[in-house]
Amino acid sequence: MAEQLGFDGMPQRLYACTPSRLNTWLDCPRRYRMAYLDRPMPPKGPPWAHNSVGASVHNALAAWWRLPLAERTPEAAGSLLVRGWLTDGFRDEAQSSQWRDRAREMVERYVAGIDPSDEPVGVERTVAARTDRIAVSGRIDRLDARGDELVVVDYKTGRRPLTPDDARGSLALAIYAVASSRVLRRPCRRVELHHLPSGEVAVWEHTDETLQRHIRRAEGIAAEASEADDAYRKRVPKPRRGDGAPDHAPYDELFPPRPGNLCAWCDFARHCPEGREAAPRKDPWAALPVDA
Repeated sequence: MAEQLGFDGMPQRLYACTPSRLNTWLDCPRRYRMAYLDRPMPPKGPPWAHNSVGASVHNALAAWWRLPLAERTPEAAGSLLVRGWLTDGFRDEAQSSQWRDRAREMVERYVAGIDPSDEPVGVERTVAARTDRIAVSGRIDRLDARGDELVVVDYKTGRRPLTPDDARGSLALAIYAVASSRVLRRPCRRVELHHLPSGEVAVWEHTDETLQRHIRRAEGIAAEASEADDAYRKRVPKPRRGDGAPDHAPYDELFPPRPGNLCAWCDFARHCPEGREAAPRKDPWAALPVDA
């Protein structure tokens, strides 16, 4: 209890976060500020086609598990994909149609290798956990039961094949494992990345020690972000330029930009001179494999 008390015996405020929020701080504090603190939020750039593919596939797989058992066929998964297809970010209708057909084949092939009667413990399930410093929550694509243990399953649709190192190093997957174990009171150490384009599965078996290492890492990130958040909130009114765009200079000591190759994919690049200089913005469909 002692470490939870601040001045005058008051409980220390927990930093409420998601894995995405923590990773955004690591990637670029300036982007973090614009995404989570600036209100109104600066307008984002155009949507990305690869996000449309990912969301369409995730939604179709989640809906497939909600079907009655007798209706869980590969063809049903494909129909769900087509019915919920998102068209944002594609170059034109032809490219969107091409990717819709490719994604349909992707989900049909994937569910053909799944036992439809093997009911997950959760689909698109939100889990949460608290420590002395953070209150973290997130939504899991799928949570399986394998024997007495739980397994975190995360769907991936990107063009890059995944490795066990990707699963091992994922802060989000480790947090989901810890939170699932605490919510459902069952061991959860195995995390899996299911790469639908290749059909490969990247697996990592955590230990209690490695999971706690990730939690300590999350707490360290949260401590930095929380301190910057508090300093930001004390500055009223928030400075803006004459055109209404955010004025970065007063905040750059707390929220410095981290220009690099990732700037080409940043939703807020139009508001960041350093980011635009570091990497020209990509076309909204640039992350789609060129052979598609």
